Amino acid sequence: MFKDKGFAASSMRDLAETVGIEAASLYNHIKSKSEILQEIIFHAAAECNLQLDEVDADGKSSLKKIEEVIRFHVQMMLNRFEEYHVMTHEWIHLSEPYLTNFTTQRRNYVQKMESIIDEGIRNKEMKPVLPYVAMLTILSSVRGLEFWHRSGKRISPQTMEDNMVNHLISGLKKN
Repeated sequence: MFKDKGFAASSMRDLAETVGIEAASLYNHIKSKSEILQEIIFHAAAECNLQLDEVDADGKSSLKKIEEVIRFHVQMMLNRFEEYHVMTHEWIHLSEPYLTNFTTQRRNYVQKMESIIDEGIRNKEMKPVLPYVAMLTILSSVRGLEFWHRSGKRISPQTMEDNMVNHLISGLKKN
C-alpha cells in the first residue's frame, strides 16, 4: 500500500482493510503506520548494509565487489520491489530520530561504495571516473527498474540482471 498510494495517503483504516481486520484491532498489533514504515525501511536498509559489509570484507577485486553490489540491488528491485521502493521513496516520511538514523546509514553506504570504486581506480581496475558519479549512476540505474515493473515487458529477471551488470561494469572497467 505504501508503494501504491504512498505513506502520506495511506491511513490506518486502509491498512486494516487491506489485511482484513478492523482498524481498532490493528492498533492491538502496531502503534502507528509510522512503525510499519520504520520496520520496512530499516529491514531493507539492514540487508543492504550487511551485504555491502560482506562484499567489502571479501578479498575480491574492487570491480568484482561492485558487480556483486549491482547484482544485489538489481535482485532487490526485481524480487522485492515493494520493499525496496518504500525504502528508496518513502524514507522522507520517517520521524526523528529515525530520519537522522536512516540518512546517516545512507550517507555511510554511499561513502563505502565510493571507497570501493576509488580503490578500483587506484588499482587500475576501473577507469578514472568520479566515484560519486559512478555510485550515483549505479544506484539510479537500478532504481530505473521500476519502469521494467510497469512496462509489462517479458524480459526475464535473470536477463535483466545480466544486462544491467554487463552495461554498468563495462562503463567502469578499464580496457
